[in-house]
Amino acid sequence: MTALPTTGRSWHLVARPHGWPKPEDFALREAPVTEPGEGRVLVRNLHFSVDPYMRGRMNDVKSYVPPFKLDQPMDGGAVGEVIASADERFAVGDHVLHGLGWREYAEVPATYATKVDASLAPLSAYLGVLGMPGLTAYAGLFEVASFKEGDAVFVSGAAGAVGSQVGQLAKLRGASRVIGSAGSDEKVKHLIEDLGFDAAFNYKNGPVAEQLREAAPDGIDVYFDNVGGDHLEAAIGSLNVHGRAAICGMIAQYNNTESTPGPRNMALIIGKRLRLQGLLVSDHAALQSQFVEEVSAWIRSGELKYSETVVKGIENGYDAFVGLLRGENTGKMIVSLTR
Repeated sequence: MTALPTTGRSWHLVARPHGWPKPEDFALREAPVTEPGEGRVLVRNLHFSVDPYMRGRMNDVKSYVPPFKLDQPMDGGAVGEVIASADERFAVGDHVLHGLGWREYAEVPATYATKVDASLAPLSAYLGVLGMPGLTAYAGLFEVASFKEGDAVFVSGAAGAVGSQVGQLAKLRGASRVIGSAGSDEKVKHLIEDLGFDAAFNYKNGPVAEQLREAAPDGIDVYFDNVGGDHLEAAIGSLNVHGRAAICGMIAQYNNTESTPGPRNMALIIGKRLRLQGLLVSDHAALQSQFVEEVSAWIRSGELKYSETVVKGIENGYDAFVGLLRGENTGKMIVSLTR
């Protein structure tokens, strides 16, 4: 039997960021690793996820998910290998998806671990295209935004883990036109040439509303919002009568220290009879099996592509997270702990 490690490192939040997170708001600390308690498993994490929603959890405010506790290990999606088990449902060597990321070793309640199959997809895919971001895209487009064949779709943050999947899913289900926005010319090229978007633009190259009108002269029927701010205002202006918007994230204002003004054209919601609905992926767990079955088939056939930006080493967890907030990723941002 292989000896268990005696210590492992984990990232702690030590101060609540004001505006953009700073290195001194975090600490990488070492703690003892122990045998798992009854009904639990010890997992050596191979990859963990950094996601935009985590910025909100760094604030001490009431929200849909509790804030991170100070001086405690942070958490989030992770996938790893069971190295000790005190639960009959899991054996040493099993690969599992769980919620105790930001650390090298995690003692996880067995009821909160899910076996994943490395033969179906790379393990990191269960944090992205086949994980929470993928289900967010699937549920947001098809259930919240009520997408139907022939719709014209605009997605902001289109080169990210969620947005890149939204655009491709819309094309696969028969969208008449798919438009994306991103933060660099390289990402715009990726959206059109690699992912099959009909049009895309760099929001840094000019007013979003003008670029969207040029890309969608006949308007849009669905807007998938990952950004908020000027993108939401532009989308309201371009949405056709009875248009729908799934409001998934507002990364443009996560680090603002003052209140962000709302769109100035909200009155259009009335005349156009628009529906703008917030989206939390946790409300759509019932779609999980359908989502995995359909999307994994598209991945195997090559019809759906995905990208990952991989940062190696737990010591680079903070840099990966801040890089994500700055838009330095294409597709899913992953921190890999594999040797």
